[in-house]
Amino acid sequence: MKISTITAIIISSLSWQALANSHGAGQDEHALTTSFMYQGKPATAATKAYNQAFAQGLNFEDNQAFIEGRAQLIAPLDAATSALLADAYQFIGDTVPDTINPSLYRQAQMNNEAYGLYQVNDKIFQIRGTDLANMSLVRSDHGWIVFDPLTTREAAKASLAFALKHLPYGNNDPVVGMVYSHSHADHFGGSRGVQDMFPDVTVYGSADITKEMVDENVLAGNVMSRRTSYQYGATMVPSDTTIVDAALSNGIAKGEITYVLPDHEVNQQDKFEVVTIDGLEVIFMDASGTEAVSESVAYIPSLKTIWAAEVTYKGMHNVYTLRGAKVRDALKWSKEINNMLQQWGGEAQFLFSAHSSPIWGNDDIVDFLKLQRDNYGFVHNQSLRLANNGVVLQDIGWEIEKVLPKSIKDAWHTNGYHGTYSHNARAVYNMYLGFFDMNPANLNPLPTQAEAAKFVEYMGGADAVLTRAKADFAKGEYHFVATALNKVVTHNPSNNDARSLLADTYEQLGYQAEGAGWRNIYLSGAQELRIGRQPGALKSASADVISEMPISSLLDFLAIQIDSIKAQDYQFEINLVLPDTGEIYVVELANGNLSNAKIAKPKANVDATLTIHQADIVKLNLKQITLTELLKSKAATIKGDDAFLTIIPKVMVPFDPAFEIVPLPSGEVIEANRAKFMQPPKPIAHNNRLHGHD
Repeated sequence: MKISTITAIIISSLSWQALANSHGAGQDEHALTTSFMYQGKPATAATKAYNQAFAQGLNFEDNQAFIEGRAQLIAPLDAATSALLADAYQFIGDTVPDTINPSLYRQAQMNNEAYGLYQVNDKIFQIRGTDLANMSLVRSDHGWIVFDPLTTREAAKASLAFALKHLPYGNNDPVVGMVYSHSHADHFGGSRGVQDMFPDVTVYGSADITKEMVDENVLAGNVMSRRTSYQYGATMVPSDTTIVDAALSNGIAKGEITYVLPDHEVNQQDKFEVVTIDGLEVIFMDASGTEAVSESVAYIPSLKTIWAAEVTYKGMHNVYTLRGAKVRDALKWSKEINNMLQQWGGEAQFLFSAHSSPIWGNDDIVDFLKLQRDNYGFVHNQSLRLANNGVVLQDIGWEIEKVLPKSIKDAWHTNGYHGTYSHNARAVYNMYLGFFDMNPANLNPLPTQAEAAKFVEYMGGADAVLTRAKADFAKGEYHFVATALNKVVTHNPSNNDARSLLADTYEQLGYQAEGAGWRNIYLSGAQELRIGRQPGALKSASADVISEMPISSLLDFLAIQIDSIKAQDYQFEINLVLPDTGEIYVVELANGNLSNAKIAKPKANVDATLTIHQADIVKLNLKQITLTELLKSKAATIKGDDAFLTIIPKVMVPFDPAFEIVPLPSGEVIEANRAKFMQPPKPIAHNNRLHGHD
């Protein structure tokens, strides 16, 4: 009997991406491993002028967010816990650097002040400043309930240990419950860390969270991980010329993303579900289709407290997230905030969320929710108004900013740090009308390489484009310079003069950007144009996350790795039987496609039947057992023709975890640029973190 079964192939294919990240596979051979850090160039005169003018329109007298952020601090982070994230951002001080949009810098200052254990009310506490999200602890009858266990196992463990040490009471009591607000990794990724400390914890999740987590983090996990490294500046060391903030917090903690299957998922059929967790009544409201496809908010009646999850935070969120995800429904988002307001706004005295600091007092809570509601309503309604008047996809982001009401413009917590009005308006357009604007020229454009070649030819050659680009760059007209030079570099990646000026252009656009994601994407592009791909991105499709996936999702993930041309000459049909779960699947390779279907009983006349326990698939994936051991012990068996065993390796193509986004430089260019852009880390000036930008 051959020891390579289809299940082993599934497991190895799923584990490949996580292993590639840990061993550096797919990274550029010139990626730096020294202690030197990437540093960008100074701001140009045009960028300095742009940022100074931008600051004139900002209401710096409103410092309410700083007051709320500083309130009720119980204990600042100790050295070990602070090292998870906060220490990297100690360069953030009182003076706005020329290289950072002043509005974004204020957000970075506010986020940088989150650095410890805070009290929301007598029974709710938060750890802020250790990761992208907050970890919240709510008191129940016999212990604590963790709301959102952060991104990584390491961050969750350290944060929870710090909280239990410094809580004003209940320090030795267990965590009895854990709630995932929604299907994004910074809200479930640390779950195994909590379970490591409290194995009996009961887990609650939003409706269909596992399916939606799989769709976003695994089926599109490879491309999304690569894109995420751009959006969050994951390959850059924080500084005033690189990443300065991640909008929701300063940044993301490093470590292992994990997932513990929920014991209970919120009922999506009924809008509200009352769940009692260790004696504490929690009213969950399904808010799926807002910030995440699977999401719930909650109300705790005994505490008059709204848990807003990530449906609100102190900034505008993404209707379309730049890393790539299912487009959100801005109208539904607005309506769900209105539901929260109508249901609980009359009596709520506390509001806490997965990001940002809490809000106290009914009047402030109502005002906050109304502005948040109307901001997403504005994006939806005005985008469609503009579209219905013929404004096309490429223009709508520019046009919506012209019609922004003063009340929304003046409120800091509606600003575009995570989502921007520009790309959110385009998201609304895309949701209703798709990518095509009905201009025939945009219906079937040439592939990018061929289009770039013709563009450069029409412009009179690369030298002519570069001459014009230099002149426009000197005038600070960066947007079209970026468009034109991207064509030149796409056509000829070895044109180092064009590459260098394109990197400079992206850099200045990044320095001007108010949105954290925009800044990080521009600056990541500039970095890769100069010194190539760098390691550092988190992988959402980790072995632990994959171990909790249902077998149907594992099979779906295997199917998207099949090369249809290679597979078109092969076919097989097998039964896959899982005795411990009682599930049976028929798996068929035909017409270059691998399909699966859940069936009631094994199908007759198939090529083979593979029998293996779901629990053993998990053990295989976590490397707790070998396939040889399973076959030897008869825990896994194959009956029938095993010829299919040799087919899968022939037709499966693994993903490249470091695929090209911008045209990459040669080794010679990388070596030449290291002296210019790689410098020893600057000494950290430890600013007073409670002295914010008032």
